[in-house]
Amino acid sequence: MDKNGELSSINEQINKIKNENNKYTLGNIIYIQDYIIHVIGLDDAFFFERVVIGTDNIGYITKIEATYAVVAIIKKNGEISVGDSVHRTNEPFLGIYSNSAIGRVIDIFGVDRLTDKKFKDILKLNIETTNIPIVNRAKVSRPLLTGITGIDLIYPIGKGQRQLIIGDKKTGKTQICIDTIVNQNDKGVICIYNAIGKTKKEVKQIYYELLKRGAMKYTVIIAAFYEDAPTVLTLTPYFALSVAQLYMSNKYDVLVVIDDLKKHADAYREIGLMSSKTPGRDAYPADIFYFHSRLLEKGCQHKNGGSISILPIMETKSGDITDYISTNIISITDGQIVLSSKNFDKGERPAIDYGLSVSRLGGAVQDANMKKLGAKVRSKLLTYLETRDIYELANADEMTDELRNRLFEGKKIVDALKQYKYSPITPNEMMEKLKFVEEENNG
Repeated sequence: MDKNGELSSINEQINKIKNENNKYTLGNIIYIQDYIIHVIGLDDAFFFERVVIGTDNIGYITKIEATYAVVAIIKKNGEISVGDSVHRTNEPFLGIYSNSAIGRVIDIFGVDRLTDKKFKDILKLNIETTNIPIVNRAKVSRPLLTGITGIDLIYPIGKGQRQLIIGDKKTGKTQICIDTIVNQNDKGVICIYNAIGKTKKEVKQIYYELLKRGAMKYTVIIAAFYEDAPTVLTLTPYFALSVAQLYMSNKYDVLVVIDDLKKHADAYREIGLMSSKTPGRDAYPADIFYFHSRLLEKGCQHKNGGSISILPIMETKSGDITDYISTNIISITDGQIVLSSKNFDKGERPAIDYGLSVSRLGGAVQDANMKKLGAKVRSKLLTYLETRDIYELANADEMTDELRNRLFEGKKIVDALKQYKYSPITPNEMMEKLKFVEEENNG
């Protein structure tokens, strides 16, 4: 550096001192618990500010108390001890994205997780962006076709809708979302698969399945792995929605899969307990509903023509969809596809529980023919399912002709709704498969 440069740097530091801009820019750690630390000396820090711990550990301000600040460690590159210095950066913690990320598995730090290489053409994004105002939203009226008959015909999803996929472990929740991504080929939809708390092996398997079917050319996987800190797990879905808003602002239709919100809630509970937040029901922080609602409300149809559709996944235990987090998510979303382990064990794939599933938009996103047939199929199917539960083990010879015909037709509908994974069909093919319902009705 030349003399003029040195003089300029000295003058800059003097001005900072005069303006007190250097006040409390350095703090010290007084308490450590896993990835949560307490720091004194950061009196002028602001919420969610990015801080440097020691030499190259990264954290952000998660809570500000009267005498200390609570910092969540987001990236640990070395040992952290009591007494270590913590430097303010005077900027919020930002996620890093790249336009080269489509077709890759990335994290919020702009790293390709399959090669561990950083992207060069980076773009810094706020982890959480402002939700789209009501005045900038339009009516959800276009279908988001999954290629799955039981959904597109009976419980349709629209572009801009938030449709929950809920069910027990190993009932095909992720598969429905993967099938939906595969079905977006050549439809101009950008897909974001957000993995929360999965192993690297599981994410790699999903990546290769999408790659084999040509879906990675319009898909980016944003992952927070099982071994990542809970702080990373909680922020990653918000970052995925920030990326989605970036594309929507450029008039793209975007599909975001969040897999899954139960792990997301559990990670937030862990952070809350370590941060000494007052625990509420099931020990979750009192703001858990707001934590998820402000995330899912980013799904919408924008008046510029773009949209964000969200398929959050929720894992249940023993088929209980009335637990605390499940009921929260159900009340936020625009409907739910419930998957049944009983149906799955019977070989009914996808294992949709048609009695508990619902789409609050329904026929608003279907054309007239699909809407008409879908209503008839749903009515007959639900009647059959109720009847089947009662007469499943009854002797057919003891039934009336009307009852036998009703059970026979219902079984035909259930068989027509069965569909193997990675075998999407068009709306016309769906109507052709189930046209017998309309024909028998007319007859």
